[in-house]
Amino acid sequence: MKRSTFYLLSFTWGLLLSLGGVFYCLILLISGKKPKRFGHCVRFEVGNNWGGFNFGWLIVTNKNPSRRLLEHEHGHALQNIMLGPLMPFIVCLPSSLRYHARNIITKLRPKTQLKPYDSIWFEGWATKLGEKFCRDK
Repeated sequence: MKRSTFYLLSFTWGLLLSLGGVFYCLILLISGKKPKRFGHCVRFEVGNNWGGFNFGWLIVTNKNPSRRLLEHEHGHALQNIMLGPLMPFIVCLPSSLRYHARNIITKLRPKTQLKPYDSIWFEGWATKLGEKFCRDK
């Protein structure tokens, strides 16, 4: 997929999430953060040891993220151009709630064995999309 196609779809069909990315990007730029690029996405690194999230064409991760994390978040960007206005409700909200629930469970019951992060369909799909797209580059 061409970069121009990615951005066209991000700012038409995937506009809802991508507008959040514009807002968040401006905040990060104003705060002095320097953008980088990964695949077709713009990315920023903020903080340590927490993971990442996606706002359409924008990826925000902890400092020194793994390639796997970057590919996974890029996969969410690809989901956004496929799911469009449904993305926040089908993927983003459930993903955020699940992420925080897993953190709470881990703190309250440290010995609990959780299923792998990608065991739920929308996370596994993001990882597969990101791996395929980014490794084909």
